[in-house]
Amino acid sequence: MTTMAELETPEARDVDKLVADLDIRTRAWIDGRPADAASGETFARVNPATGAEIAHVAAGDAADVDRAVKGARSAFESGVWAHAAPRERKRVLMRFAALIEAHADELALLETLDMGKPIRDSRHVDVPLAAQCISYYGEAVDKVYDEVAPTDRNSVVMVVREPLGVIAAVVPWNFPLLMASWKLGPALASGNSVVLKPAEQSPLTALRLGELAAEAGLPDGVLQIVPGFGETAGQALGRHPDVDMVAFTGSTEVGKLFLRYSGESNMKRVALECGGKSPHVVLPDADLDAAAMGIAWGVFYNQGEVCNAGSRLLVHQDVREALLERVVKISERIQPGDPLDPKTRMGAIVDQTQLDRVLGYIESGREEGAELHLGGKRVLEETGGLFVEPTIFDAVSNDMTIAREEIFGPVLATIGFTADEDALQIANDTIYGLAAAVWTNDVGKAHRYARALRAGVVWVNTFDAGDITSPFGGFKQSGFGRDKSIHALEKFTDLKAIWINVA
Repeated sequence: MTTMAELETPEARDVDKLVADLDIRTRAWIDGRPADAASGETFARVNPATGAEIAHVAAGDAADVDRAVKGARSAFESGVWAHAAPRERKRVLMRFAALIEAHADELALLETLDMGKPIRDSRHVDVPLAAQCISYYGEAVDKVYDEVAPTDRNSVVMVVREPLGVIAAVVPWNFPLLMASWKLGPALASGNSVVLKPAEQSPLTALRLGELAAEAGLPDGVLQIVPGFGETAGQALGRHPDVDMVAFTGSTEVGKLFLRYSGESNMKRVALECGGKSPHVVLPDADLDAAAMGIAWGVFYNQGEVCNAGSRLLVHQDVREALLERVVKISERIQPGDPLDPKTRMGAIVDQTQLDRVLGYIESGREEGAELHLGGKRVLEETGGLFVEPTIFDAVSNDMTIAREEIFGPVLATIGFTADEDALQIANDTIYGLAAAVWTNDVGKAHRYARALRAGVVWVNTFDAGDITSPFGGFKQSGFGRDKSIHALEKFTDLKAIWINVA
């Protein structure tokens, strides 16, 4: 198989040869083995950088979901994983993480071909972080203790955490492997069985995970993987009466559907990490060079297809022109290109639907009176790919569509302010609350802004910094529940009080 080193030569980037050399898994993974969809239906996966078909993947629907859930329930009730000693679950998860690392080049190539992100990011960010996530929760398994309540001497009350049962993990297309690991790591570490539904735009790495997990020693049925469409497989999971929880990352619109499905079925738990419209707040005393770097990469990384992308720039009028000049200069160097070229820093938009959505928002910005400061066009059409250049709007008001709605593309909206209270009011004037940043050298203002900004993550003098030890999740319509850190284990378990009378 082609490696990262081999991709340095243009000849090795022949896409047809790369696809031919890959052993692409296209079938569901149910009860420890590949399975066709019950209907026999498939859907095409298209390389967004070229428009060429990569593979045809099993289109799972309600019948396949039901089979997967039954298998997951059977595995859970058997206790083969849920009752396994913590050291045994740890051993398997650590082995699983090691196998992800061992197959890093393969997984990175699948990720890039499937959804268009630069290979350097797939190989050096997504895959290593996914492996790190699985190993982190593997290490945590035998280090999380239960409690004993402080009752009188005549009673012993144990407060224990038990796995919920069958978890439906529904993950998005922008970071397919990494988001899957954020769900699988804590859910499996807690002893649950999991039915994973990858996004229909990017199922290929998820389907490979089934085999790697089995090779690591995960018992059959503990991890089921059902590719398919949201309105069929996704809805079936949300409504299934034997699913105990849905852990979802994706749009706020779809997150609300899962809340409805829960209420209309068995009141299953729902944990949501949804949309964002994250603001940068740049004060006059900020380090403008550092801010400009954080702002440009904060919205153009991964083609802007990031839930916490810093898509609103709130900048004090005194430094507005100077900052924009710096942001533009950096952005001009972040241009779309061949995702398989290790030098490329910005890849293709995932599919035609998303491309049309991004271009539609750019047009709406023009129509509503924002000033196009940079970009604004589709580029590299001759490749057959779906590429949009970095786009910056100035003179944006916070009531414009491009300032209110999540674009999920490389579009930055610049809004000026003159007073501190105006900056905070504008920053918090959104239905979202996933992330925010403040740029200032005044430690007092940094602390005050960080506490006042209504977001689950607030960065000071940086953006999108993260670590598996730090929780991630949102306020308001960005969802609830946290991924990453020890706190993620909480949502995949339930508390049980065991009261023993010893008098």
